Amino acid sequence: MRGAVLYAPGDVRFEERADPQILHPTDAVIRTVATCVCGSDLWDYRGINLVERPTPFGHEYVGVVEEVGDEVRSVRPGQFVVGSFFASDNTCANCRNGYQTNCLHREFVGAEGCQAERIRIPLADGTLVATPGQPAEEHIASLLACSDVMGTGWYAALAAEVRPGDTVAVVGDGAVGLCAVIAARELGAERIIAMSRHASRQQLAREFGATDVVAERGEEGVARIQEMTGGIGADRVLECVGNEQSMQQALSSTRPGGNVGFVGVPHGVAFDGQQLFYSHVGVRGGPAPVRQYLPDLIDRVVSGRIDPGKVFDLELPLSRVAEGYRAMDERSAIKALLKP
Repeated sequence: MRGAVLYAPGDVRFEERADPQILHPTDAVIRTVATCVCGSDLWDYRGINLVERPTPFGHEYVGVVEEVGDEVRSVRPGQFVVGSFFASDNTCANCRNGYQTNCLHREFVGAEGCQAERIRIPLADGTLVATPGQPAEEHIASLLACSDVMGTGWYAALAAEVRPGDTVAVVGDGAVGLCAVIAARELGAERIIAMSRHASRQQLAREFGATDVVAERGEEGVARIQEMTGGIGADRVLECVGNEQSMQQALSSTRPGGNVGFVGVPHGVAFDGQQLFYSHVGVRGGPAPVRQYLPDLIDRVVSGRIDPGKVFDLELPLSRVAEGYRAMDERSAIKALLKP
């Protein structure tokens, strides 16, 4: 088969790779129907995370089951499936508590690279969720979004404890931030403030449910949120970037007693204990337990209630994966969808 391999910063190649095999009786092999480039992939692509050797890449996927191990019971060959970027048994104590990304037996599915024609999925019973029949073509992009960015945006809203009637601010206008707008709307937020400086992303945020847009960043962005909320701050703030400025903006935009849900992979982020102590702001985040939300999110997609696939504003053949990375790195695309 063929798949993407990251050799060095800015150097993504599409090349022959070994076909995935069933290594354990709990494995499945799927034929990829769609995959994509994630904003978190750019940390490696830009050289911020060290790439020491040629590395298969990508961790978002939907596809059709081709083969299963002898112990797999919940999915079978021929089914269309969506899975999380972390494999989980979905039975250990951490999984039962709703944190499958902290499964005691977790494996990073992206370790073998999901930007490929075929993928081995460990712990298939606990990781994959089959759709009700073969999905319509128009739902595939949204189902792919559920494998990471929609699930991650959903977790941001749940971690911040978004409730009906809340005022919610979303820091970050990438795919996760835009999906967080959907999540806030679905959970009943009355006012959703999208923080974005890009016209196309502002437009999509409004389509997804944002009631207001703030273009300012940093201290100016915080001041604008304070002004819009009577000097108090937002009830919930969803941090979807992962750098120092975005986290400080989130913390300072939250009202006393409010919560920050942070899902941007942190780089250079440090918390000031004194600031946090006196702010009375609650903070929760981490890798989203996407597997927990997949059945619900899949149902919302196939019923037409949500359409997170609109975050894909660039579609390319998988063979042109390097173009997808460049487009996202240059911010000429929100998110690149890749089809084998």
